[in-house]
Amino acid sequence: MKNLFKAHPIAWSVSIVASLSAGLAVAESREAGIEEVVVTAQLRNTNLLDLATSATVVNADTIKARGASNLDQILNMAPNVNFSSGASRGRFIQIRGIGERSQFIDPVNPSVGLVIDGIDFTGLGLAASTLDIDQVEILRGPQGTAYGANALAGLINMTSAAPTTEPMAKVSAEVSEYNGRNISVISSGPLADQLGYRIAANRQKSDGYTENAFLGSDNTNNIDESVLRSKLAYTLSDNLNFGLSLLYVNVDNGYDAFSLYNTRETLSDEPGSDRQETWAGALAAQWSGSELFHLDATLSLADSDTEYGYDEDWSYQGFHPWEYSQKDNYHRDKDNISLDLRLLSTDVSKLFSGRSSWVVGIYERIEREDLLRTKTSNEEFGADVEYFSSEFDTRNTAIYGQLNTELTASLNLVTGLRLEKRSADYTDSLFTARDISEDLWGGNITLEYHYSENTMAYATVSRGYKAGGINGVIISESVRNVEISPNFFDFDTEHMLNYEIGIKGNWFDNRLYAQLAAFYQDRNDIQAKQSVFIFNEDEVSFHDYLANAAGGKTSGLEVEFNYFATDSLRIFASAGWLNAEFENFITGSHVDARDDSQGAPVNLDGRDVAHAPSYQFFTGSEISLLPNLVLRLELEGKDEFYFSNSHNEKSNAYELVNARLTYQGDNWDLSLWGRNLTDEDYYTRGFYFSNQYGNNPANGYAPEAYYQFGEPRIAGISGTYTF
Repeated sequence: MKNLFKAHPIAWSVSIVASLSAGLAVAESREAGIEEVVVTAQLRNTNLLDLATSATVVNADTIKARGASNLDQILNMAPNVNFSSGASRGRFIQIRGIGERSQFIDPVNPSVGLVIDGIDFTGLGLAASTLDIDQVEILRGPQGTAYGANALAGLINMTSAAPTTEPMAKVSAEVSEYNGRNISVISSGPLADQLGYRIAANRQKSDGYTENAFLGSDNTNNIDESVLRSKLAYTLSDNLNFGLSLLYVNVDNGYDAFSLYNTRETLSDEPGSDRQETWAGALAAQWSGSELFHLDATLSLADSDTEYGYDEDWSYQGFHPWEYSQKDNYHRDKDNISLDLRLLSTDVSKLFSGRSSWVVGIYERIEREDLLRTKTSNEEFGADVEYFSSEFDTRNTAIYGQLNTELTASLNLVTGLRLEKRSADYTDSLFTARDISEDLWGGNITLEYHYSENTMAYATVSRGYKAGGINGVIISESVRNVEISPNFFDFDTEHMLNYEIGIKGNWFDNRLYAQLAAFYQDRNDIQAKQSVFIFNEDEVSFHDYLANAAGGKTSGLEVEFNYFATDSLRIFASAGWLNAEFENFITGSHVDARDDSQGAPVNLDGRDVAHAPSYQFFTGSEISLLPNLVLRLELEGKDEFYFSNSHNEKSNAYELVNARLTYQGDNWDLSLWGRNLTDEDYYTRGFYFSNQYGNNPANGYAPEAYYQFGEPRIAGISGTYTF
């Protein structure tokens, strides 16, 4: 398929024309084979073959072939990357078993960074629309030098397409089962000799895959998302470029996913919601007017207003014997501003007799997070409304640097260091107040061996960190007198050492790309979510909080390849093996207010961490049936995994089959597609209600597990016309 969106030379971002896991039509292999991939999520733009870390890169053609409208629909392509829902989308990401699985009242310090066009959206996965996204980079392992505190597990960097040199416009539309509709419009071109623009808009709607039997509705778990993004690229002179990226996201999704009978039929009388409205922008500048250094600067701002709510009893008033009904709602405002200034050496300013290139930079990030939680309860004795509010302000200031030294013609030494100062202020309506300040550091030491022009092996040791924090815990006065561990309200910084070796290259006349990585991670003071259970005459509830496990060990393998077997056949695959375990971790106890006692702690020493399947795989092929007709087949799957660190309930192992048949015209294309063709039932989130108290009065409140289902079998048709 012809790539119509080559980058304008004045654009501040780099155009990517291929990906390792897919993206080129099979017919292109006749001329080009596998083209160069440039990764932008590093201190310097780096060819994927020269990137000394395990990374998956997905481009625009692959996103289109997957029919993905959001990041969560491409994560299964990357080895050892998982996600959890508990919302309208899988917006909580885990890399190599590390990452959050939910957020309620706690101010979370994320483990996986998310950057979109230079804007920090860490912890805001609903903003990760794939509208006009040119490339997604998934970097595994701590990114302590380049990104610091929010990238302990890894980083996801999304870059939208750049303005084009020639005027163009494109319209895309899709219809699918469950009343799915998706339409997008893109326009791009020059506004003047030195000024280019690009603008893209999208509206997606779907009824979702749940039926509410009580309300007689089939759209209480619906999707309703609008996205508008734009870019301006301006060349002031030969050595000064500016780029402006703007993004507006308006998500108004429903959330009605859990059933008392573990089906897709719910009984909620007050279905929940999963909303986000975001205004964001980034201004970037590149200056190369000095012989000694180049300057890159990025200023970004994001203002996000989110609302997340759910029917806590998953039923209607009258279903419970005492007329019990309850709804939780979390309204969270999250604003951040960041500035990154970076100096990059030139050939003239290299150190050590011209053998060491260097990068130095400073970074500042300020974020404010305000929460209002409302819990509405109804019982036979009347209604009750509880409010909880908190304010969480953080400031991160860092200096960083990296040296790339040529030891020999084929051996490079890369050393990086980041020093970060983080302060955090927390207050809430229950008079909990904390003021935390800590000094953090991370970095890496890497050896790169370039065996040939197309083959590179590497060995690296990197250190990542995740800041400590505060638990906002809502506990009634009747329980506050119970003796609780001191770490109930505070938790410490987590550190990790990552040891990794790998090899990657292009072979067989540029028809095969492959990479293989093996890693071992040593985690200290793991931040692990636990739960407190409150049971008395007035209250039955669960509350999550974070505590520190002693440590953990993680080891694994990751492999990916992309092979043009013939001019009409391309084969691609990725696979990950993971063993992620706790070490010397004993969970906190639950609190039973009936007799002021605490339940017995649970020893999780040697148990797998949550959301860490032992294997994952993704494989498929593209076959040119005719010169303009391509069939794409995919198979993806993962092993079972624990849903939580506070219980032993697991997901099921599963495999999904997807297919897409595309006809490519001169300036249009039409596709028939289907996902999960075997209609496999699989789960993206799970809970287990224990302590002799479940959630369903119809079976006597027996302890049992509840699951959120993934996407069922779905088929559709999509098309694109380019002007």
